[in-house]
Amino acid sequence: MVELRQFLENSFSLEGLPHDLADKLASLARPIPVKAGATLFEAGDPGNGCYAILEGSLKVSMMSVEGDEQLLAVMGPGEIVGELALLDGRARSATVAALKPTRLAFIEKHAFERFADENPAVYRHMLSIVGKRLRQANDVLAARSFLPLPGRVAQTLLQLAESFGKPLDDGRVLIHYKLSQADIANMAGAARENVSRVLNDWKRAGTISRISGYYCLEQPKFLEQAATL
Repeated sequence: MVELRQFLENSFSLEGLPHDLADKLASLARPIPVKAGATLFEAGDPGNGCYAILEGSLKVSMMSVEGDEQLLAVMGPGEIVGELALLDGRARSATVAALKPTRLAFIEKHAFERFADENPAVYRHMLSIVGKRLRQANDVLAARSFLPLPGRVAQTLLQLAESFGKPLDDGRVLIHYKLSQADIANMAGAARENVSRVLNDWKRAGTISRISGYYCLEQPKFLEQAATL
């Protein structure tokens, strides 16, 4: 209960919920363990609630009719997935699966609705979360339309740093999640060979590095400029 309350206070909205609301929301949540590789839900499944990531990581993806997977996002502790189900009542819009053993806190839709109807401030917090997610989706769409490949790769690394970043000295940021070049290419919407060339150029220039298999953003400001439309 204490862990859930602290989590909800810090990540259920952009600014944090009041203690009393966080405590009550924590009482609605139930812990769910998910094994590595297990699918949490698929696109088209009923939207029966949302999940807060307490530990581990999830991937959000969509499948084409030909069976090709498009990786949309990798999400880590402190993030929420499936929140649209709490607001629009429609089916899941993407497939979510665990990349490693993961612990989640599940809040069932009907229980949330009863609580939020009694505490309308919670809906405002949820709209803040949805608004942030929409802005991120718009940024990705705009990047794929207008940014050259290096800008799209920079945007992908910055998004991953937001979810898994560990600050180091001198403004450097370690992405504390092991990613392959294929993962980055999938998220950037490009061929792996082309993304590999961009990453290797940045390594030689000192823009990024690898530390024990993790990508490190040595010059985040450069990447931010590259990702700017």
